[in-house]
Amino acid sequence: MIQLSYSTFGLTNLPFGEAIDAVAKAGYAGVELGFHRDQFNPFELTDADLDAVKRRLDRAGIAAPCVATASHFFTPQRPHEPSLLTLDLAGRKRRIDLVKRGIRVARRLGVNLVTFGSGFRRDDHARNPSLDPRELLADSIRECLREIRDDEDITLLIEPEPGMVVETLEQGLELLDMVGSKRFGLHIDICHAYCSEADYIGALAKAAPHARYLHISDARKGYNLKIVEDAEHLELDLDFASYLVYFPATAAFLLVDRRHPRYFCDDTPTAAQRARIDGHLTRAGVDASLLQLVDHAGLYAGSSPLDDEIFTYLISVPGLSYDVLERARPVIAFLRGVRGPALVHEMVANTLTGIAHFHEIPGAGTLDLAASFKALNDNGFDGFGSVELYHHVESWQQALDDSYRHLAAIPQSA
Repeated sequence: MIQLSYSTFGLTNLPFGEAIDAVAKAGYAGVELGFHRDQFNPFELTDADLDAVKRRLDRAGIAAPCVATASHFFTPQRPHEPSLLTLDLAGRKRRIDLVKRGIRVARRLGVNLVTFGSGFRRDDHARNPSLDPRELLADSIRECLREIRDDEDITLLIEPEPGMVVETLEQGLELLDMVGSKRFGLHIDICHAYCSEADYIGALAKAAPHARYLHISDARKGYNLKIVEDAEHLELDLDFASYLVYFPATAAFLLVDRRHPRYFCDDTPTAAQRARIDGHLTRAGVDASLLQLVDHAGLYAGSSPLDDEIFTYLISVPGLSYDVLERARPVIAFLRGVRGPALVHEMVANTLTGIAHFHEIPGAGTLDLAASFKALNDNGFDGFGSVELYHHVESWQQALDDSYRHLAAIPQSA
C-alpha cells in the first residue's frame, strides 16, 4: 500500500514549520524532510530545533517517513557535487558527512529512512579510467553505514537518477548486492523509472520487493540530446537521440540532427575541420549539405524563462567539465528558441528513453501513475510515496493541492 507524502524540497519558500503544516492541511499522511541551505540546514540545526520540528509534526498529526540529504545542498550551480564518488577524497568526505548528518537528524526525530543519489561521472573520471566510480561509491556508502547503530532501525536508500552512475533500477539492485548490508535499500523515483526504463512498469514490478520508499511526479517526452566529445568514428544513433558533439581543440559544437544540423563556432572551420564535421554527419546519415554555421559569440547567453529547464538538462550530462556545459548553455537556449525561432519544440532530455527529466505535477504529464501504483502494490511495496516538485516552488500551493487531488483518486494509492 502506498501512503501519500510531500517533500519540503518543493516548499522552500516557506518557513519549515509552515511547510509541515501546509502538507498536513492538504491531506497528506506524511512529509519528507529535505535538507536545504536556507530552510532545514543540518549544519545549523540544534537538538532543540529538531525537538521543535518533532513537536510540530505531532501537532500536525503527520508522519515524517524520510530525511532527504538534498543533492543540491552544497553549490547551487553545481548540484550533486561533490558526490559519494568524487575522486577527491576531501569532496567525498563532504558528501559522506552530509549523509551522516542525515542519519543523526533521523535518529533525533525517530525517522527510519535516509535517502541520497549516487552522483555523476565527471570529466576527472574520464581522465582516470582506471578508477571505478562504483567502487568509490560502495566504499563511501559503507562509511556512511558505520554511523548507524546496531540497535536502531534506520536504513540508507539509494535513489537511481537519469544520467547518474546508478541510473536504472537494475543498477540500484546491483549496488545493493555490492554493498551487502541489511541497512541499505532501494528508493524508487517513478519519474526516474519512466525516464530510464524501456518497460518502466515491468521494472517497477521487479524492483518493488526491494524498495522502501518512493518519489512521485509526472513527466513527458522530450527532445533527446546527448552531448559527447569528438572522437574518431563516433557511433551516433539518431534513432536513439540527436547529438551535440564537442570539439575540445576549438570549443565548438556540432549538432547532429537529421533536419537541422548546425555548427556553433567562433571561426569558420578549416578544410580539415570541415572534413571531420562532414564525416560525423555522413556516418550518422545526415546530409552534410544542410549544415549551417552559427556564430557562438553571437548567441544570447542571458537569463530566460527556460533557465530551469536548461539548467536541469545540463547538470544531467556526465563526463564533461562544467566549463564545457556552461559553453553549451547558449547553444541549448538557441535550439529552444529563447531569442528567435525554436528548432526544438520539446523540452531537452538526456535520458535512456527520451522522456524529459523534469518533474511535473502528477496528472500533467504522460506517465501512467495508476499502472505504476498497481505494479508496486501487486509486487509487495508497502510504504510512503512522496511527491517531489522542486520545479514548482513558486506555485507551491497549486502543486501541493493538485497533486493530492490527482493521486488520492487513484485506486490503492492511499
